[in-house]
Amino acid sequence: MFEANKIKLVVSDFDGIFTNRKLTVYSDGRTSKVIDYMDIMAIAIIIKKGINFAVISGEKSAAIDTIAEKFPMIKTYQNIRNKLQILEELIKENNITKDNVLYIGDDINDIECLKYVLYPCTVADAHKTVKELPGIYITKNNGGECAFREIADLIL
Repeated sequence: MFEANKIKLVVSDFDGIFTNRKLTVYSDGRTSKVIDYMDIMAIAIIIKKGINFAVISGEKSAAIDTIAEKFPMIKTYQNIRNKLQILEELIKENNITKDNVLYIGDDINDIECLKYVLYPCTVADAHKTVKELPGIYITKNNGGECAFREIADLIL
């Protein structure tokens, strides 16, 4: 499965991994997303173990901003259309190879990154195209329901 000692960087999509992909829209236009605290704790555990962590999201989200404030040492990228370019920059910046990276994503805009790394992961309720990728690890949990924690526990 994972050779934990080889993983130096964990990179994750956000919506569909930390959230259940649902957006609550209030009558005044405000929006909200729900994040399970065990997934947030998983970020802390990964960082404490000396593994770098980054979020690359295709969307802009106040939830990502909140996580970035809680963990100022992580990298967050929002409104990204070319996730692979950011992933390659992160690999170079961390002086590692793609064989040291675990990437978790759930939809078609994550496929390039998932194919690029040695440790591709997705959630149980990911898009079927993602779940069909060769060598991908699929969590037992759905996105937003401690799937990220499940991955963190396997790494550690």
